[in-house]
Amino acid sequence: MADDSQRNFRSVYYEKVGFRGVEEKKSLEILLKDDRLDIEKLCTFSQRFPLPSMYRILVWKVLLGIIPPHHESHALVMKYRKEQYWDIHHALRVIRFINDSTPQVDVFLRIHQLESGKLPRNLAFPLEPEDEVFLAIAKAMEEMVEDPIECYWLVSCFVNQLNSKHKDSLQQLPKVLEQYLNIEDNRLLMHLKACAAMNKLPYDLWFKKCFAGCLPECSLQRVWDKVISGSCKILVFVAVEILLTFKMKIIALNTAEKITQFLENIPQDNTDAIVSKAVDLWRTHCGTPAHSV
Repeated sequence: MADDSQRNFRSVYYEKVGFRGVEEKKSLEILLKDDRLDIEKLCTFSQRFPLPSMYRILVWKVLLGIIPPHHESHALVMKYRKEQYWDIHHALRVIRFINDSTPQVDVFLRIHQLESGKLPRNLAFPLEPEDEVFLAIAKAMEEMVEDPIECYWLVSCFVNQLNSKHKDSLQQLPKVLEQYLNIEDNRLLMHLKACAAMNKLPYDLWFKKCFAGCLPECSLQRVWDKVISGSCKILVFVAVEILLTFKMKIIALNTAEKITQFLENIPQDNTDAIVSKAVDLWRTHCGTPAHSV
C-alpha cells in the first residue's frame, strides 16, 4: 500500500510540474518486461494513459492479437505474418489485381479482401462502403507505421475488431451522442435539431472510420489507444467535444449541409486540446479504470 501511495503521489507531482507521463512510462516498461504480457493490465493502462510513442505499436500489436502475449514467440509469429503477407501479395500479382504502381493502401485492401473471402471478381467492381472505411483507416495508419507489413496487420486486425467486438456498439453511438450532447449543451442540440442536422452529422467519418481523415496523426493515435484497448465510447466524447469546441461556428450555420460540410473539415490547429477534453469528459461520465500495474 505504501508503494502504491508513493507511486500515486509521484504521479500527481510529475503532472503538476509538467512531467506528466514520466511515471506512466516507467509503469508500462514494467508491464512489458513480463515474460507473458498481461493483456488485461495493458488494456487498463491504455484506457487510463496515452501510450508512449516508442511502445505504442508493440502494445497495439499485442492487444489486436497480431502477436501473442509470450515474448519468445514474437519474432517467430511476425515471421509467419510476413510470409503470409507476401504469399497473398504474390497471388494478387498473378491474378493482376495489383502491380508495381498500385498504391500501398490499395494493396492492403486487396490483401484484406482476399483473406476475408471478399475479393471482387474483377477490378471494375465499385468499392463497398466497408472498403472505403478500410482505406480511410489504412491511410491514417500508414502515416503512423513505417513498416508496410506491420501496417497491414494493424489495419486489418483493427478493422476486424471494429466489425466484430465493437459492431453492435458502433451502431448505437449516434443515439449515445445525442444523449450526452443533451447533458452538456442542450441549446446546441436544439439548434442541430432545428436545422435537421442530427441525422446528417458525419457519423461514418466519426464512428465507422474512427476519425481517420478527420484528426491529424498525433491526436488520432490517442483516440485509437482507447478504442483498441476496448472502449469505442471514447468516439462519442470526441464528437461531443468537437461540437462544443466549434459551438459558435455551428450556431452561425443554418442548414444541415453547411454544418456537415464544416464538421467534415474541422480546423486542425487545436485537435490535441479537443482530444484531451474528450478524454476528461469520457472519464467524467464513464469513470476511470483502476491502474493495475
